[in-house]
Amino acid sequence: MARTLTAPEREHFLALPHVGVLSVAADDGRPPLTVPVWYAYTPGGNLHFFTGSQGRVARKTRLLQRSKALSFCVQQSEFPYKYVTVECTVVEENWTPSVEEVTAVTSRYLPPDLARAFAEAETAHPAGTFVLFTARPDRWLSFDFVDDAPASAGE
Repeated sequence: MARTLTAPEREHFLALPHVGVLSVAADDGRPPLTVPVWYAYTPGGNLHFFTGSQGRVARKTRLLQRSKALSFCVQQSEFPYKYVTVECTVVEENWTPSVEEVTAVTSRYLPPDLARAFAEAETAHPAGTFVLFTARPDRWLSFDFVDDAPASAGE
């Protein structure tokens, strides 16, 4: 039978380097904007992710500034399936993040030299379009199908 993750389990799962899916309320009657993002999270802390779009302010940046709230989801797409969704409040917008702050996110997804090069490139000449957001997790939803997994041979 599927079950809800405990608080430590869900926080540990969110802390793994999944690609997150961010959803933010849209404007003009459109459906919510839902996009994949790289992020960083430490259990018990806040969620950190960035937005930027080739020298222009990304739509998600404008929507996050307006709504100050988002939903965020990560999943394990192989059986046994597992997911964590968290509703968050935006608590900070950093329009001039440091190389170290950006590297804390990119190093989860890229080799060290590429992670740092990406961070240096994005922070070298701030164009006012690259934003590091910090969001506080407020409400959690999780599911783990681990109990539905067949026992392995020898058990």
